[in-house]
Amino acid sequence: MGGAKTMNKKELKERLWDAVDEYEELLRHIGTTLYEHPETGKNEYKAAAELKNILSRQGFTVTNPVEDQFPTAFEAVKGSGAVHIGFLAEYDALPELGHACGHNLIAAMSTVAAVATAQCCSEELTIHLYGCPAEETEGSKVYMAQKGLFDDLTAALIIHPSDRTMIGGTSYATHPLRVTFIGKAAHVADKEYKGLNALDSLVDFYKRLKELEETFDKPHLLGCIITEGGTAPNIVPDRATLKATVRALDTDYLENVMLPQIKALAAEVAKDHHTPVETEHYEPLYKNMINNAALNVYFIEAFNALHEEFGVYEEEDAEGSTDVGNVSHVTRAAQPEIAIGYHINAHTPEFATAANSDFAYIQALTGAKAMVAVAAEVLFEKR
Repeated sequence: MGGAKTMNKKELKERLWDAVDEYEELLRHIGTTLYEHPETGKNEYKAAAELKNILSRQGFTVTNPVEDQFPTAFEAVKGSGAVHIGFLAEYDALPELGHACGHNLIAAMSTVAAVATAQCCSEELTIHLYGCPAEETEGSKVYMAQKGLFDDLTAALIIHPSDRTMIGGTSYATHPLRVTFIGKAAHVADKEYKGLNALDSLVDFYKRLKELEETFDKPHLLGCIITEGGTAPNIVPDRATLKATVRALDTDYLENVMLPQIKALAAEVAKDHHTPVETEHYEPLYKNMINNAALNVYFIEAFNALHEEFGVYEEEDAEGSTDVGNVSHVTRAAQPEIAIGYHINAHTPEFATAANSDFAYIQALTGAKAMVAVAAEVLFEKR
């Protein structure tokens, strides 16, 4: 639609909000369609096809620059402006629970925000809608960031469903680690050959790891489970494995302080017990989230204008981890939360029920309006 160039900021925001309202039916269609056909990470073929068809009909050029690793990813682009706005869509569900993290709503909000923005501002903006599968598992945004897909963005925007509307904060950087000690099996009653007990090595490593943790002087999380410790009590274990979630508020501290010391400790224990050790990262590095201060202010102004009550996290307030963090390390990004219910926790049946409620879709419409308002603010930075 023409005329955006002659509008002031207030007029443009109102036009964008009208456009979002025009797509309310589409927003609900996306949310309910994905909700009724939940697909886990890297299996979101129906969801990706639905979103790509919608965007193609809206005049977006749709490609998949990372098809080699994520067949259900895509990038949809429309517009010719020098300011590049990226909207991030997630659409993977959880095993058994379905959309208990509300990714059906993320896809709906981001898609409608992208379509509405393109309808109003395609001459001044280049709008990107990124289809980002497998947030719950392999984190497609990690790979997409590595491949440079977000490098040219002026800003990247996403809103996550929650039980309260909040702005700011951060997330933990995380790089899960598997540690496996290799011993030599023997029967416990063998008088001549005693073998090499891999479980003894692992137990010693775990004890010393807890001592090492006490020396880490920056905010962090360390959780461990033993996933393999032998096959029978009368056989000396020849293999013992521990899986650890290793997290810190600062990616550099995680990668350059915590993990090198943990791996060095594993090697030291292996030497002491004469049991070789293998260390492997079984999931990719999710970097800490950097919510851009200016974008946070724009979301504050948007939620105020939309009469959405919200709170503001402290700068180092974090709970989980997200691959949006990797996006935030290559471009300005923000990921507020929007309430779709109250006193409910993500990854529960109650949250799944809320993700397809009428209230959730009303809130998702507000979320889409907040995102387009922020896009308008970013545009006016350059005017």
